[in-house]
Amino acid sequence: MAAARSAGVPLQVGFNRRWDQAFAEGRAAIDAGKVGAPQLIRSLTRDPGPFGADPDRIPLWTIFYETLIHDFDTLLWLNPGAKPVEVFAMADALVRPDAREKGFLDTAVVNIRFDNGSIAVAEANFSALYGYDIRGEVFGSGGMVTMGDVRRSSMTRFDKDGVSNDTWRRDTDHFIHAYTAQLASFVNAVRDGALKDGPTGLDARNALAIALASIQSVSKKQPVILK
Repeated sequence: MAAARSAGVPLQVGFNRRWDQAFAEGRAAIDAGKVGAPQLIRSLTRDPGPFGADPDRIPLWTIFYETLIHDFDTLLWLNPGAKPVEVFAMADALVRPDAREKGFLDTAVVNIRFDNGSIAVAEANFSALYGYDIRGEVFGSGGMVTMGDVRRSSMTRFDKDGVSNDTWRRDTDHFIHAYTAQLASFVNAVRDGALKDGPTGLDARNALAIALASIQSVSKKQPVILK
């Protein structure tokens, strides 16, 4: 952050869900007061399975630093103006229990309490056999918005085997439009010399603070107060 300021260049962080149409529309509804005061907020990431990576090649705490970091930013973004004050996290190796003793974690749930009274939940798992599942939800005093769908479209098949849908299997398919809009936003920022709508270094630091608190909570098996 300091280096970007010193060089006079824009710093944009790649939290791509902010450019996803459903999530952007959800934030717009919140800004318009359609949800009222946020009370319960949820964000989840379930990577498509079966999980085939080598746990030995995955850095410790990846589920917090690389996966849930997106959910933490989403929760902060969908609760504008609120600050997290307490974090309690639980995590385990449920997909690859054989790697548990090496510190590998593939499943996690993080509870976050904000200073406006709202309570948020972020969850992640490395192996959803049914597809790539990214969703968000904000329930408030005036209503609720939900965002994201594991289904590629509303097309549904009905046959002798029952009811089925095609699901997302890769992030590059699910978020192709968000990735494109994100890159366009960065190009515009470079051209104009200023960031207008993208997540900043401060946004990344705020999400990282929750990730670090989550790791501390898992390690100590107790809630962590954020200051």
